Amino acid sequence: MRIREATYWRWADRQLSCRSHDEKLSDGISIDVKTRLSRTGATQLFVGIYARNGKALVEEYYANRPCESMTRALVWGVDRARALATGAIAIETQPLRRQA
Repeated sequence: MRIREATYWRWADRQLSCRSHDEKLSDGISIDVKTRLSRTGATQLFVGIYARNGKALVEEYYANRPCESMTRALVWGVDRARALATGAIAIETQPLRRQA
C-alpha cells in the first residue's frame, strides 16, 4: 500500500479521469505515473516513486505539460520515474516537491 504525501493530494481530483502507469522494479521500488487533462484542457502529470514499504520517496506534480498530449506526458513521466528510481537522475534532498 502506498503512503501518499501532500503532493499527491494536491494533484488528486476524483472528478477528472486519468491514465496511469504502475510498475514494480526488481528492487521492490514501485512507480506510479498518472496523466490527465485539467478542466481548462492543460495536460497534467503526477510522478510518484515509493519504497518497498510504501513510503513516498519522490512525488512530483506538473500542473501543465505545454504542447504534450496525455500519451507523450505519460511516456515522459515513466522515463523520469525510472531514471529517478534507478539513480540515473539524482533525487534532491527534499523527497517531496511540486513543480509547475
